[in-house]
Amino acid sequence: MAERILESQNTLVRYCNPVLVTKRTEKDTSVKVNSHSLLYGATTVEKKRETDEILNSILPPVEWEEQGQLWRQQVSSDPATRLDVLKLGEQLDMRLQQRQARETGICPVRRELFTQCFDELIRQVTVNCAERGLLLLRVRDEIRMTTDAYQALYESSIAFGMRKALQAEQGKSNMEQTIENLKTDKNDLEKQVAELRTKAEQVERRANELRQAEEKKHAEEIQFLKKTNQQIKAQLEGIIAPKK
Repeated sequence: MAERILESQNTLVRYCNPVLVTKRTEKDTSVKVNSHSLLYGATTVEKKRETDEILNSILPPVEWEEQGQLWRQQVSSDPATRLDVLKLGEQLDMRLQQRQARETGICPVRRELFTQCFDELIRQVTVNCAERGLLLLRVRDEIRMTTDAYQALYESSIAFGMRKALQAEQGKSNMEQTIENLKTDKNDLEKQVAELRTKAEQVERRANELRQAEEKKHAEEIQFLKKTNQQIKAQLEGIIAPKK
């Protein structure tokens, strides 16, 4: 593997310089060299290799191709000093200000930078104590899972709200159309009521006229019968009365 000097990365996690991966067999050779070095310092080399494996499982190496060559970059296994921790806090504040992260509320930029800071702290702790680093990894994964669950719930609630808003808008349009139809039906019914009222008045007026005509005719018939009755009565009295 070849190695080159790395320019400053846009991350708070400390990485080693990238190395050029030429062949797969060369990687195997490096493992053999490490195994051979165990003869001289088995405890130290084994512990460093175990720490590197844990770091790579926590923060996987970054690989990319450049000009047909494969480069790999792993996180640093160098222990952090008190000055490094203070510098990390200063870099965090500086990048929060540079990227104009919001101080309150939901801010993807702030979350990204604090995630990088937490990963760097996990790296520093893992170098000194692998078990403590793995425990912090569980805490990190739990926080991410909870945050992702809240985000999924938020997106689901947004989608639910949008569906309800669309349904309400569609229901509003349907209701407005129903109101227009009911208004039209109301106008038609009012016209029918007016027509029926006019017909009822005509029928009532005609019935009154017929009743008056019937009453007049009935009165004339009664008068005629009374007059006829008087004439018959007079004739009967003339017949029955004794002649003088």
